[in-house]
Amino acid sequence: MIKMEKIISYPLSAIYYLFFGIILVIFQVIQWICFNLFGYKAHKKSVDILNFFLVANTRLLGTRYKVSGLEKLPVETPLIIASNHQSLYDISTICWFMRKIHPKFISKIELGKGIPSISYNLNHGGSVLIDRKDPKQALSTIRIMAEYIETNKRSAVIFPEGTRSKTGKPRPFAENGLKILCKYAPSAYMVPVTINNSWKMTKWGFFPVGLGNRIELIIHDPVPVKSKPFAELFSETEQAVTGSITI
Repeated sequence: MIKMEKIISYPLSAIYYLFFGIILVIFQVIQWICFNLFGYKAHKKSVDILNFFLVANTRLLGTRYKVSGLEKLPVETPLIIASNHQSLYDISTICWFMRKIHPKFISKIELGKGIPSISYNLNHGGSVLIDRKDPKQALSTIRIMAEYIETNKRSAVIFPEGTRSKTGKPRPFAENGLKILCKYAPSAYMVPVTINNSWKMTKWGFFPVGLGNRIELIIHDPVPVKSKPFAELFSETEQAVTGSITI
């Protein structure tokens, strides 16, 4: 059964990546026009539409989505989205389904160059790029993100595991990034988010892509960061995220 799925996936993955590349190239131009001629709101709208097409494109592979808890998200207030990380498909899933809260990402610096649309958005859309080999730069950059969401009432997405889990099994959370976000965005809410099954999209690597998966996005109850000591908030956040992961 697995061998047959993989055989079928080769031609479907080729078609998927063809459309994926076309989408990224087209929206590189659209983003540039929107950002340079019309400003943040137009650029944000173009990124929303980009992610709509990226999510829609995965349906060629039989991918389905289940999202719960969107109604819990506060509006007009800064949010810290703490999520587990299973694959690059986490990004487009969060961007599209949680678009109303203006999610911005704390991303590794390597993604800031050379990738059409994705690199442009990371550099111009409010996200920040950290050098994981330089802790001082990383923490100071996360502080900039915290101050940005505090001022503009937007959302910072952080993956406290630090790197992707290739099997879906969660890695231990690191606390430094979350601590900086909470300290410099004191009016924010912490929002634990669990992602399930996106790792199955890359279970054979980037090619071919896994077929027929249901990616699940679970938004847990938001908690004001001021409401409890950081150690307690951190522990409860990790438990909320990892407790809903299904392998």
